[in-house]
Amino acid sequence: MRKYSENFSKVIMKREFNVIIERDADGYLVASVPNLPGCHTQARNLDDLMERIREAIELCLEFEEEQQDSLDFVGIQRVAVEV
Repeated sequence: MRKYSENFSKVIMKREFNVIIERDADGYLVASVPNLPGCHTQARNLDDLMERIREAIELCLEFEEEQQDSLDFVGIQRVAVEV
């Protein structure tokens, strides 16, 4: 969905992301966004966690936008590992 800011100089898009929430050994809630590598945060309660993950997503999207032009897609490889 697109909408325009009040001064029409910037297009605002709404994107939705799945967020994985886990509790660590110290009791902190940890949120990560699978579709945005490296996008994660933690907090003591769910309200703070949701605020922080929104901020983290915005930062990850800014970084992704900057990096998008500098990478050329080469391909996908499957890797086998013995365990």
